[in-house]
Amino acid sequence: MDKDTGKLLQFDRQHIWHPYTSIDNPLEVFLVESADGVRIRLEDGRELIDGMASWWSVIHGYNNPELTRTLREQAGRLAHVMFGGLTHRPAIDLARLLIEIVPQGLRRVFFCDSGSVAVEVAMKMAIQYSYAQGDAGKNRFLTIRSGYHGDTFHAMSVCDPTTGMHQIYQGVLPQYFFADTPACRFSDAWREEDIHSFRQLLTEHHHSICAVILEPIVQGAGGMRFYHPEYLRRVRTLCDEFAVLLIADEIATGFGRSGKLFGCDHAGISPDILCLGKALTGGYMTLAAVLATEKVGHVISQGEPGVFMHGPTFMANALACSVAVRSIQLLLESNWQENIARIECGLRQGLEPCRTLPGVIDVRVLGAIGVVELAVAVNMARIQKLFIAHGVWIRPFGRLVYVMPPYVITDEDLSTLTRALCRVVEMEFPK
Repeated sequence: MDKDTGKLLQFDRQHIWHPYTSIDNPLEVFLVESADGVRIRLEDGRELIDGMASWWSVIHGYNNPELTRTLREQAGRLAHVMFGGLTHRPAIDLARLLIEIVPQGLRRVFFCDSGSVAVEVAMKMAIQYSYAQGDAGKNRFLTIRSGYHGDTFHAMSVCDPTTGMHQIYQGVLPQYFFADTPACRFSDAWREEDIHSFRQLLTEHHHSICAVILEPIVQGAGGMRFYHPEYLRRVRTLCDEFAVLLIADEIATGFGRSGKLFGCDHAGISPDILCLGKALTGGYMTLAAVLATEKVGHVISQGEPGVFMHGPTFMANALACSVAVRSIQLLLESNWQENIARIECGLRQGLEPCRTLPGVIDVRVLGAIGVVELAVAVNMARIQKLFIAHGVWIRPFGRLVYVMPPYVITDEDLSTLTRALCRVVEMEFPK
């Protein structure tokens, strides 16, 4: 390590607070010099095959020439303007494109800053929807265990109280309803008893529940679980039966990651409110969108106070909207379904050797998501160095070692990535 790099890392350690880490005993961080395609290049010259797509977002790889060109061209015209009283082409183009591709019936688009904020916006919409109908007491939420919806305050209240990383806030957060985690896996035969807990809670408490919020099919950071599409269909039916809104948090699952364009597409259902983020801009900029039905929009607009009470400063940032349009176009112009199926096949083959390793309790794959679940939590500091020594970037959490690479990854790089994952797990849990 040269002197300049050492000084930078020393400053970082002394002054910068990284996510999910301590300032007294911080995890080691690695200085990135550049990134291109699926490779992250460290300041010391080492290159790592990226297995994380920067937390699900960089679907087209780093330094994509089309997205970079779009960003530069937009910056020369308009970087940002307030969205109160003004509008611009990138926002209009993005809204039009989203309405065309999302599940049917979602016709109103509200732009915001990030995934967590999108969840906050969706929950506020649901509460205000009930308020506008004169039912202010219908303001609670039902969700399912093993879910994760973000780290902002109200989003934490619908994350799993045990696996959602927010246990210390339980005495402060609003108390909502949690149905049992769906037990039927994605490829299992459907079992009717799987929906019983959800049905019972909704039957007993629908008078106070304004909305159900869940991650369709793929539960992310709360457990990396893939559940049966029939569960989602039953949830939609029950929400309709009891006049409760359905919020689909597709922040992680949107834009092809699970093998369908959206998680809801596996079940053929449409939510009343949809949250999008992460891959929306191909990982270039922070941006999120909340889409709602005409009914939701009109009810909120016709009741008191007659407007939706939210307005981020950087709402519909022109740079982000412009890049998002081009990112979605790149995805739709590609043979993305065949490509995700290719990655899924590579992940199944590549991760299968982990199944027989000591300490491994499950291996599961859906679309471009591969998960190795361990019996005990990893030692993050140690395992991170092992992955880097094997030339890959994988960031586990708790008992879950998982990958969701950029869609542009080659078969050769995917094989290298999965071999490294299996090898490191074997080193951590030797026979």
